[in-house]
Amino acid sequence: MNMTKIFLVAMGLTLSLAASAKTDPVYTGFFSDLAVGGFDVVAYFEDNKPVEGSRKFKTEYEGAEWRFNTASHLDKFLLEPEKYAPRYGGYCAWAVSQGYTAKGDPENWTIVDGRLYLNYNDDVQADWSKDIPGFIALGDKNWPKLLAE
Repeated sequence: MNMTKIFLVAMGLTLSLAASAKTDPVYTGFFSDLAVGGFDVVAYFEDNKPVEGSRKFKTEYEGAEWRFNTASHLDKFLLEPEKYAPRYGGYCAWAVSQGYTAKGDPENWTIVDGRLYLNYNDDVQADWSKDIPGFIALGDKNWPKLLAE
């Protein structure tokens, strides 16, 4: 097990033990209310790359602020937020498949079957890429339990 995985497991256990409230449905970090670090989630689908959003084009969804690079992207999100919002609320998809939460990095992303998934970093994304369907199946099973904790 590499150091990144050990760190993620330790952080997941620490945060799980320290948390008394349910997991927020969208990852925003400790001192922010920005979903996906302020990146435009529609851009992953439209531009095939991460693009920073603007304060000029924003909305609230699932208790977080979502930013977009263009008014058109904001409009698309408003029509179908579940289509564009990352799976597992933007938490690391690999971590969710392992039964805990960790931050998702907007620069480490994959679109699978029309859904956006984020990962913690390059190493975790490389592991995620080894069995994406299997990790999605595990994540789908674990996600409702993590939200209830």
